[in-house]
Amino acid sequence: MAFHDTLVYINSTVESISAQFIRIPGSAIVLRYVRSSYQNDPMRSFLELCLFLFAVRYFLASKYSFAKKDFIKLSTKEVDDLVHEWTPEPLVAPLDEVDQAEVDKIPVIIGISGPKVKLSTGKSVMNLASFNMLNLLGNEQIRERAIKTVRENGVGACGPSGFYGTQEVHIQTEKDISNFLRVPASIIYAQAFNTISSTIPAFAKRGDIIVADSAIGLAIQKGILISRSTIRWFQHNDMDDLERVLQQVHNDFKGQPLTRRFIVTEGLFENGGDIADLPKILELKYKYKYRLILDESCSIGVVGKTGRGLTEYYNIPATEVDMIVGSLATTMCAGGGFCAGSEYVVQHQRISGNGYVFSAALPGYLAATASEAMSIMQSSPEIFTQLLANTRAFRAIIDKMNYMYSPSDPDSPLIHLQLNPEVLESRKIDDEDKFLQDVVDECIANGVLISRNKVVPSQEVFPVESTLKIMITTGLTKRETEKAAAVVKAAVSKVMSKVPKIKH
Repeated sequence: MAFHDTLVYINSTVESISAQFIRIPGSAIVLRYVRSSYQNDPMRSFLELCLFLFAVRYFLASKYSFAKKDFIKLSTKEVDDLVHEWTPEPLVAPLDEVDQAEVDKIPVIIGISGPKVKLSTGKSVMNLASFNMLNLLGNEQIRERAIKTVRENGVGACGPSGFYGTQEVHIQTEKDISNFLRVPASIIYAQAFNTISSTIPAFAKRGDIIVADSAIGLAIQKGILISRSTIRWFQHNDMDDLERVLQQVHNDFKGQPLTRRFIVTEGLFENGGDIADLPKILELKYKYKYRLILDESCSIGVVGKTGRGLTEYYNIPATEVDMIVGSLATTMCAGGGFCAGSEYVVQHQRISGNGYVFSAALPGYLAATASEAMSIMQSSPEIFTQLLANTRAFRAIIDKMNYMYSPSDPDSPLIHLQLNPEVLESRKIDDEDKFLQDVVDECIANGVLISRNKVVPSQEVFPVESTLKIMITTGLTKRETEKAAAVVKAAVSKVMSKVPKIKH
């Protein structure tokens, strides 16, 4: 009887509460929502109830005081003394002797970084250490266009492109890029480095698959890392190994839910100067049903009969590549980067590309500079003939060196030189980077400015070879280019003559 009386009491209490609740305005809507939610997803109702109870407890809880009574009370003089004695930690660790010596050797250019420059030491040198390969930096036509744009639009957009940063000049530059590359659309970013590192994670997510060349640059590596996709690497520019990896991925994920799959590579590799085998990559892309992201930051403006990059070099329609990513800060002497492709590819990035959505737009005058540079490239195709002639003239001399060789493509104006394996075995070279720096210093002393390839090893996925980095320019005549090559060749021989041989 006691149990029955208890049930009766509970039922009557619930009915009484329900009757009172129904009198509240809007209660019928709440009840209908709870019943519907419970039927569709009971767990959701439980979580909402927990959140509601937490909110009630949070607002009704007493305030917690952080004040403590056991603090030592200091006088004003003691506080001032402690503040005076406090020394903050340096934001950057001090350089060691090796790093400081390297910094002290960095040449400082006075004025525009043209084909012939004057250093802060007063010495004039031929400049083969700049991406100014088409000699557009300092071009009067580009300069006038930039000045005009600054007067009309100011020096900066001061806001993200999707908010109020987009100006008419940005829209025109995007049209110019898509027309230049012969693709439906393009989008420009404010920074060259984060263009590819924003494009990749805009499309590739966790669970997707990326197959990438092992020699891709740091910006691409960061983009792949941010995407959190499954990464598979293939040996640098080895198409047989690429097919092996694609087949392995096919076997490993057979029968699993479909995911997005991408092949990622560079057109002209910044750390090697060699060119990707685009026809074979496209063949494998279609065979295994992948999308292709091609980074042409170093190849746009220098590769192809009119500088349109790898697609023109191989006579392949640019629309065959899903996404072409490039830099406006290299041969175009402007700033920022771009991604070109279909309308879908471009419009998706306007709401999903982190570098586009959350960064201030590219300054208008830099966008105008890029447009003017493309106009000059289209109206003066002879500059590419001259660039190729200078490249081959330089290579004709440098390829005869005994101690170093170039892994770069014969048509690439971006040339890397690295020590022959036989030299490393026969000579006592303890520090390869120091040897190359000595060559750089010797070249500068003889009137030619070159550089060596510098990376941050801890940031790279795979080791990067130590090389000399040379960039050919149309700003020098063929004769001057040959003279520069002879200086580099002589500098290598002179520095090598000071290195002792290994006695066996």
